[in-house]
Amino acid sequence: MRMRAKRRGRQGGGGDQRDRWMITYADLITLLLIFFVVMYAMSSLDAKKYDVVVQSLQDTFHKGDSILEQGSGITGTADRYTSKNPPATKQPASNKKEAGSTKLTEREQAFRKQEQELQNLMGVIQEYITDNKLQNQIFVSDQPRGIVITLNDRFLFDQGRAALKQGSANTLSKLASLFRDLKTPISIEGHTDNIPFTRSSNSSTYKDNWELSGARALSVLRFFIDREQLSPSGFQYAGYADTRPVGDNSTEAGRQKNRRVEITVLRQLQQ
Repeated sequence: MRMRAKRRGRQGGGGDQRDRWMITYADLITLLLIFFVVMYAMSSLDAKKYDVVVQSLQDTFHKGDSILEQGSGITGTADRYTSKNPPATKQPASNKKEAGSTKLTEREQAFRKQEQELQNLMGVIQEYITDNKLQNQIFVSDQPRGIVITLNDRFLFDQGRAALKQGSANTLSKLASLFRDLKTPISIEGHTDNIPFTRSSNSSTYKDNWELSGARALSVLRFFIDREQLSPSGFQYAGYADTRPVGDNSTEAGRQKNRRVEITVLRQLQQ
């Protein structure tokens, strides 16, 4: 009986001794956890205090003159009498923004004023066309590039000619009176159909449709400048021959639409 009791006692005591290593392992893990928590706490910065320090350093260096440029340094004592740097006077950011916004507003107002003038111009021309029953000779339209006044070639010229007809003077003079006070560029463009131009058939001095379209645009320009005394700086002209058709050149009606002079009051502010 006594021998059995001793054996049982030995077996129970051996189990406790084998489990003691777990206590040491648990203590080690706890210490490691505490170590990493402390390390993390030491590495974390106070964001507010950091911002204050950075701002203070920036203000200090911005206020000081550069010693390398014979300035007075950060403390303001170095080379006090030989400093060549001007005092730091900066225009407030708010003033710069206000100045920029003022210029932008003035430009916007100029565009709005121009747009109102263009709409008024279009209304007057439409009324003039209706009153004089010129619907088949003159067309006016509002396009993205500006107010386009299209004049039929039969209203302005004889076939193959670039000299203005006498009957077109009244209409061109009316347009000149409307252009006189406008502060926007005016483009005059000559166009033809695609029928090859020959001197013999038209008894003309022009070599081809390019020369004819350019000469017709120039005739209208000369009328405005020479006869109506408008400023040349406000005009430009070009001849495009048959490269910009608005009608079908395979039909007579389409070719008639293509033979035209376009006067465009541009949506563009003069410099």
